[in-house]
Amino acid sequence: MITATALPAGDALVADLRRWALELGFADLGVAHLDLGADLDHLQRWLARGDHGGMAYMARDPSQRAEPQRLRPGTLSVLSVRMDYRIGELDDARRQLADADGAYIARYALGRDYHRTMRSRLLKLGQRIEAAIGPHGYRVLTDSAPALEKALGRNARLGWIGKNTLLMNRHAGSLFFLGEIYTDLLLPPSAADPVPELCGSCSACLDVCPTQAFTAPYQLDARRCISYLTIEHHGAIPVELRAGIGNRIFGCDDCQLVCPWNRYARLSTEPDFAPRHALDSARLIDLFAWTEAQWLTMTEGMALRRAGYPRWRRNLAIALGNAPYSAAVIDALRAREDDDDDIVREHVSWALQQQQQRAV
Repeated sequence: MITATALPAGDALVADLRRWALELGFADLGVAHLDLGADLDHLQRWLARGDHGGMAYMARDPSQRAEPQRLRPGTLSVLSVRMDYRIGELDDARRQLADADGAYIARYALGRDYHRTMRSRLLKLGQRIEAAIGPHGYRVLTDSAPALEKALGRNARLGWIGKNTLLMNRHAGSLFFLGEIYTDLLLPPSAADPVPELCGSCSACLDVCPTQAFTAPYQLDARRCISYLTIEHHGAIPVELRAGIGNRIFGCDDCQLVCPWNRYARLSTEPDFAPRHALDSARLIDLFAWTEAQWLTMTEGMALRRAGYPRWRRNLAIALGNAPYSAAVIDALRAREDDDDDIVREHVSWALQQQQQRAV
């Protein structure tokens, strides 16, 4: 009997895999080579500097990330896929970001939680492979296990890792999600030559960061990154970073909005990624008024849930502190002065001080 790993798995099968992936809504598929030693070195230097902040999980057995066979025993190949998520025009995002009374939410988080969509499609792709060649061992990943996702995408020739530490594609920019299938099929890796790094002398992403989170090209200090601060970070946000957060209440797209390659970012046709509840144009005051019950209802099935209701209020308090002075903003903040969360109360107090300073 021929085992799954002994089945012919040449270029023709890879072409079929890519075609099936496109039929499922993915924008591209490649097969990654598994040489990740240099990437592990980069990760360990990042951890040694403490740039991971409070993300302790990043420091747990980092070598596992560079050894796919440890994450899924028997893995011989890793399929890497991308799915575009750009919705609307980037100028619309820039206008919302420039509106100090508007709430800015990272564009990837405006619709359904992408983990659910990606996982569902990856499972369907795995099933499609089984239907064609028979049972085989595999595991799907959607930012759901310790993997060097961007490095695998680069090794699958889906792009290059840019100065902003994101995977970049010359035909699609960086506004896409990544996912993987770890499989015991032995597949030929995608093109031998790596995708050229095309950032060149451009430093737009490094220069635009409101909190100077980039310590050098290809180096990001999460402790200063607005995405980390508004989503991953628990507790108080350092006072010296609050003004830089502006009106960003969940994530940050600045380094992507300014990137010249994102003029090629492809418009997604995936209904799951369409903005819900008009959150792409929401007002800070309106969101700050949500009760926990409203928040739970409005964020059901969305990545916004990751922040939790207290951090949601904390982030909005900072944004209102950064907003132009108005009586409405003062009233909204005062309504939360006795919030049941001490971190929220402290941020509300700070925001009121910022507003009062503008009033004089």
